[in-house]
Amino acid sequence: MANVVGTKGQVVINKEIRNKLGVGPGWLALQRLVDDHVEVYFVPPEHTRSLKGCLAKYSNVHVAPGPEWHRARELAWEEAAREKFGPPKDQG
Repeated sequence: MANVVGTKGQVVINKEIRNKLGVGPGWLALQRLVDDHVEVYFVPPEHTRSLKGCLAKYSNVHVAPGPEWHRARELAWEEAAREKFGPPKDQG
């Protein structure tokens, strides 16, 4: 697959290659000179999709926003701290 270099030094990446690599608009193309050739690495952009609900199948807990949510979060932090550091020591 050969392409002509444009007047601005641009080269088109063939559709077959883009599809195989999953490269799309907005991806970053990193170039590196290696001996007498150029290597190109593609980095995807940061995602903009919401991750809301992506873990729903792993949990049956449903908490509405508001005071219940804050209390559930506090309880989760307390449980995580107990698992990592053990029960709290008496301060008495």
